[in-house]
Amino acid sequence: MNIDSDIQQEKFQTAGVTMISAAHALHDTYTGFFPALLPVLIERFSMSNTMAGLLSIFMRIPSLLQPIFGHIADRKNLRLLIIITPAITGSAMSLLGIAPSYGFLVFLLIIAGMSAGALHAIGPVMGSALSGKQLGKGMSFWMVGGELGRTLGPLITVTTINYFSIENFPWLLMGGLLISIFLYFKLRDRTTITNNLQVTIPWRKGLRQMRGIMIPVSLLMISRSMITASLTIFLPTFLTNQGSSLWFAGASLTIFQAAGMVGALLAGSLSDRIGRRRVMAISFITTPILMFLFLQVEGIWLIPLLILLGFSSISVVPVIMAVVMENFTDNRSFANGVYMALSFIIGAAAAFGVGLISDLIDMRVTYLISAGFVALGIPVIFWLPTSHKQSIIE
Repeated sequence: MNIDSDIQQEKFQTAGVTMISAAHALHDTYTGFFPALLPVLIERFSMSNTMAGLLSIFMRIPSLLQPIFGHIADRKNLRLLIIITPAITGSAMSLLGIAPSYGFLVFLLIIAGMSAGALHAIGPVMGSALSGKQLGKGMSFWMVGGELGRTLGPLITVTTINYFSIENFPWLLMGGLLISIFLYFKLRDRTTITNNLQVTIPWRKGLRQMRGIMIPVSLLMISRSMITASLTIFLPTFLTNQGSSLWFAGASLTIFQAAGMVGALLAGSLSDRIGRRRVMAISFITTPILMFLFLQVEGIWLIPLLILLGFSSISVVPVIMAVVMENFTDNRSFANGVYMALSFIIGAAAAFGVGLISDLIDMRVTYLISAGFVALGIPVIFWLPTSHKQSIIE
């Protein structure tokens, strides 16, 4: 497969994009174990919310390697990394249930983080190469894969604990091994190499050229990082602290992620039509309002607010990814690696911040603060450049 020639094709290659997105879904099912396991781990190891937030940092530290993965993938075929990541991540995350100490939890999460970093640096670029000019749609497919995995992960976790006990959790790693074998046969003819090597620039020069895009993108990620950590990592912990059962807390996260999956699918394609900035503005305005309403309700009324929150807050991610991809067509893996590294690091810092603030003050207040941070990102949206199609509309 020639990535450069595929980029030039206008046709959206549904089968190929779907396969790569399916690999993302299967992988992220395992990383989706962590939030639902967190209340159990907090109780087992007598952790504070700050210590729990630190675990997320350890899982995301390997994201610093993502620009390296991306830089190499523009020149060398790193297809094998995508194939083996479900097996590695699946094994590490499945062993969390029987980890004997906090230190061993850290070790397993670092392994899972390295594996996840490799997949997320390279996978979206393979998908973008098959998306033609419908880049927003391609990134929506990629995001839907991730959200599907993060939707199934908590549900599998709470079901396993409730019906089979946490001691049987390691058996789940068998799924990751089978998935990697399956991906070997499906992706063995794919490549990550950017064929147009004569325009592939050195990484230092590439970083300098990216500043105009990455600075506003980073500010947007920072502004929404706390609400993302609050809702994707600490939601089960928040709900159990409010008196909900572990099952309801895990199911609530599944509902939130499922709604995000729908939002991601629609938002990317919509941004191809009406403009990236317009779709982002809608998300950044509605999300803090919905978060405030979520904190005012109880019981069954939490469900519709979680659906709306998932739809609104997660929908913006494929749009931001499309902005990065369309501005660095000849070095997409490297640019995506930089973006993903920033995203994971900012997310880890936010998870630690949410845990720390909730220990010092209160988790409900922390949720309110996170909503306020989202609103700060609204002016930054208009700092982003517009594509030709967007400039006509905007």
